[in-house]
Amino acid sequence: MEFFATLVDLLESTKVPDQIRQVNVADLFTNPWFLAPFVLFISYNLYRQSVNTLVITALVVGLWIFSGSTMMEGLIVDGHLQLDKLLPVAGVYLAAVAIAIYFLFMRE
Repeated sequence: MEFFATLVDLLESTKVPDQIRQVNVADLFTNPWFLAPFVLFISYNLYRQSVNTLVITALVVGLWIFSGSTMMEGLIVDGHLQLDKLLPVAGVYLAAVAIAIYFLFMRE
């Protein structure tokens, strides 16, 4: 338990969560320093025909973009959870987990 506490303290001291929250997706995908390695990664996996890696990458990018959407911003208002938005958000993440489990463990 102490290991996780030191890891959380390290992440908070480096302000990594704040930096991730402040990323502008539109600027990121037009930045050549990000785009060139990302395109090379995707191209390499297409060449290897690694469908599992491509699907998991698409899930991660999609969930990251979804986590910055207006649906997620309106999930908590004035410290109260909005139940009318909880079910769609939970459905998206549950579907993502189901897809990830299928591609990582069940698909051969």
